[in-house]
Amino acid sequence: MRPHISIHVTNVKNSVDFYKTIFGLNPQKQTENYAKFDLKEPALNFSMQTAKDGKVSKVSHFGIEVESVSEVKTWKAKLEKTGAKLLVEDGVDCCYAIQDKVWFSDPDGNAWEVFFVHEQLPTEGAQPPKSGKQSSACDTKTGCC
Repeated sequence: MRPHISIHVTNVKNSVDFYKTIFGLNPQKQTENYAKFDLKEPALNFSMQTAKDGKVSKVSHFGIEVESVSEVKTWKAKLEKTGAKLLVEDGVDCCYAIQDKVWFSDPDGNAWEVFFVHEQLPTEGAQPPKSGKQSSACDTKTGCC
């Protein structure tokens, strides 16, 4: 199984250049107004097309959950080489879980997080975090995750 995400972007070429660097491969298909990446890791069919009405896709964020802290660090090192602006959060309390994560954004401002969950926290009767670090990217009022 592999999810498919399709987004509207301002400029396909700029977005392809960005995502080629992030994912480390060329798109499977590309035209002036369309591109598709068939990713194995993370398993994702990811496409983009030029926003015809100028309205690019906006979501809360995209996430890639990984199996270990080591994988978060590997992504961080890879992302640092791209020059992407990063937000690194270690041991944060976000979305009722203790997580390590690294955040970055694409050319149209879509946020991505690569994260590892250390521990799930209870939700029943839960209050906003009182101890530990709360993620600066996490909003417990609206739900970030």
